[in-house]
Amino acid sequence: AVSDKLPSAQTRAAMTEARAVARNRRSNTMPLSREFKETVAARVQKDPAFAQALLDEAITLFVNGEPESAKLILRDLVNATVGFEALAEEIHKPAKSLHRMLSRSGNPTMSNISAVFAAIKRALKVEVHTQIVTA
Repeated sequence: AVSDKLPSAQTRAAMTEARAVARNRRSNTMPLSREFKETVAARVQKDPAFAQALLDEAITLFVNGEPESAKLILRDLVNATVGFEALAEEIHKPAKSLHRMLSRSGNPTMSNISAVFAAIKRALKVEVHTQIVTA
């Protein structure tokens, strides 16, 4: 969803790793360790292809009916990019509310989730293009 050109080998590898993170987020009912979260954050900060692949995965999960997993990946992206305090200021919502919205049981409005996606897009300096294909 993030790019409309054919992905490079590096981007394909990043997409595979982002899907692995998403699978971990979907199947893991226990809280993730600080080390895992820090590893994801460090990878997002040093590898733009991985960051974009995570955003792509969050969008894909969201539109394919897996909002719980999408929210958790968005939470990882917020932590690794803009941070909750800056995001709160940018979209005029309390940071505590944003943490709740992006939790597994959070229930953000479409307006709020759209604002989060927009903030992450700006932080990553990317555009999102969607494509619908026949199943």
